[in-house]
Amino acid sequence: MARAPQDTQAGVWTYLLLSLTLLFAAFPLYWMFVIATSNDEALAKLPPAVIPGDRFLTNVDEVFSLQDVYFAASLVNSVIVSTVVAASVLFFCSLAGFAFAKLRFKGSNALMLFVVLTLTVPNQLGIVALYIVMGKLGWNGTLLAVIAPGLVTAFGVFYMRQFIVNSVPDELVESARVDGATTMRVYATIVLPAIRPALAVLGLLTFVATWNDFQWPLITLSGTDYPTSMVAVSDLASGNYVIYRRVLAGAFIATVPLLVMLFIGGRQIVRGIMEGAVKS
Repeated sequence: MARAPQDTQAGVWTYLLLSLTLLFAAFPLYWMFVIATSNDEALAKLPPAVIPGDRFLTNVDEVFSLQDVYFAASLVNSVIVSTVVAASVLFFCSLAGFAFAKLRFKGSNALMLFVVLTLTVPNQLGIVALYIVMGKLGWNGTLLAVIAPGLVTAFGVFYMRQFIVNSVPDELVESARVDGATTMRVYATIVLPAIRPALAVLGLLTFVATWNDFQWPLITLSGTDYPTSMVAVSDLASGNYVIYRRVLAGAFIATVPLLVMLFIGGRQIVRGIMEGAVKS
């Protein structure tokens, strides 16, 4: 007679290791907040300052008051770009993943292999070609140049394909076909409700990755009045005399929306990952 599986209790060393990991991971963010609330002398202190100061609002006001940084506009631009890209990735990648997972068409395996192989190509190799294409379209220097390349991702297609294969039975799709449902109706009424956890994971990861993207926005938006938040933070750190309390205050402000997103959707991310692991 097989024994019933027993719950494994975490020991003291496990909690200690997790606490140390959390401490090392959170300390840079905390120290960034400390400097963002302090004056210029805090950086030169030995040992380093670990207690927040009382100049946070003053430093933030200086960041938003700089005329050549456009920090407020950069936050709005990042929200627009990240939201549009995340919504587009969720729609197109889930639709493509459904096609690769449940529809039968010639060359599907070869196309899926090609999609996966594109993940091995560094994004930096296509920067020059992408800049030329955006220039031909007249989009360089605008948010369209930042949004267009991220509207669909190879990782998103692969991730959604794998999740749909494991979470949507073929019999359910076939029964809907017998009842006269079209392909888009099957996608909307059967597939989408089944993959909500995966959509939440992909949406949050895409939003965070787009918000943190720096190289391409820096190239295409350089010298314009439409920077994203990461480009604006870079502008704060440029020049012959850098005021680091401003830089870290701007970096902290640009990080807050990501912390809010992860706080709200953290459980959904864990749920989506665990469901995918159990089903696979």
